Amino acid sequence: MGFSGISVWQLVIVAIIVVLLFGTKRLKSVGSDLGAALKGFKKEVSDNTVVKND
Repeated sequence: MGFSGISVWQLVIVAIIVVLLFGTKRLKSVGSDLGAALKGFKKEVSDNTVVKND
């Protein structure tokens, strides 16, 4: 049993369908874009959490 009733085979089938629909090149570009966006977001959040009290 996997996550809340979803088996591993069901996840594999969904992954195969996603790859067939979008292709590996598009998934790779979406993944790298998402990673860059998260990296930028984390950087901005960490830069803005430092508050100077004068």
